[in-house]
Amino acid sequence: MVMSSHYVLAAGGTGGHMIPAHALAEELLARGHRVALITDDRGARIPGLFDNVQVHILPAGRLGGGPAGWFRAARNIMTGRAMALRLYETFLPSAVIGFGGYPAFPALLAGRRERIPTLLHEQNAVLGRVNRLMAGRVDAIATAYDKVQRLPPKAEPRVHLIGNPVRDEVLALRDQPYPALSEDGIFRVLVTGGSQGASILSDVVPAGLALLPEHFRRRLQVTQQCRAEDIDRVRAAYAGLGIPADLATYLPDLPERLAWSHLVIGRAGASTIAELTAAGRPAILVPLPSATDDHQTFNAKEMAKAGGARAIAQSRFTPVELAKQMQKLGLEPAALAKAAARARAVGRPHAARDLADLVERTGRDPGTDPLAVRRALLRPLPQGMPAGAPA
Repeated sequence: MVMSSHYVLAAGGTGGHMIPAHALAEELLARGHRVALITDDRGARIPGLFDNVQVHILPAGRLGGGPAGWFRAARNIMTGRAMALRLYETFLPSAVIGFGGYPAFPALLAGRRERIPTLLHEQNAVLGRVNRLMAGRVDAIATAYDKVQRLPPKAEPRVHLIGNPVRDEVLALRDQPYPALSEDGIFRVLVTGGSQGASILSDVVPAGLALLPEHFRRRLQVTQQCRAEDIDRVRAAYAGLGIPADLATYLPDLPERLAWSHLVIGRAGASTIAELTAAGRPAILVPLPSATDDHQTFNAKEMAKAGGARAIAQSRFTPVELAKQMQKLGLEPAALAKAAARARAVGRPHAARDLADLVERTGRDPGTDPLAVRRALLRPLPQGMPAGAPA
């Protein structure tokens, strides 16, 4: 039986970092551990995550902006490191786990300062900037892909292929069959552009569906995430085509929507691909060209190579190309079901469990740091972090 421990998770405030961190937190809590989260203002505002976890906000020392920007970043990093050290003195973590993003950097630096075991989780197929800075200094690195670009050679012995943890609601879809689809049945399409939506999808998808043969177009039913500024024109476009469409700027019930979708059109973010492969849903992926180090293009390769997705560069993502790919996939139900099975085959459904196992193996046993315990007893509790629950 594993003794109850304390763990600190540190993640930048985007869904790509926060969702896998949330999944790990839920797994650790279910095992009887205590968890605290370090993030930034954006991460603290994402609804539905970390409801039962201490949340502490640190300044994000974003690197860039010339000498003035570097100075501000260094100041924020040192401030964040000092705040994290105060948290560690009372929370006494067995390990600190970074999920990328700038708030993770001072949290990991503080962990190394106190000789607390530190781990990284990399969601993408290209190692992120903060993870690159820390890869040579941490005790373990968990990856979501077999091949990860920008990984320092000296860090390779500490790499563990884990996968990308997903929410329990998505993982439950793995046990459900792919929705039945007959040649003349309703064809349900889910269009999602990540946490911010994507105007390119609002521009191209309705126009592409308009080019489909009428007998196929009449079968369509669309759910689409849109930016607020796009939603009215997209709604009008679908109305003009006679395609039933449910549009929203945010889809809180995304797992339910995914459950009955026959095809997903979206970006190639790490969480999107992890959820598609966990659930077993075929996709047309349009990698975000401005993503750091073009990591979404690399993310899409494994799923596309397996036959579970078709990846289209944004420069080639036109209405004509979309209509062509839709017909290749959608007019043969057996081919679509096969693509769903191939997407499922590359999923790593036990990522949260395996990551929690790695964390428990790497973290130190509770009570093995007498100096830290003595400091905690002698030092008064901190007055609190600038936002979030007290330590």
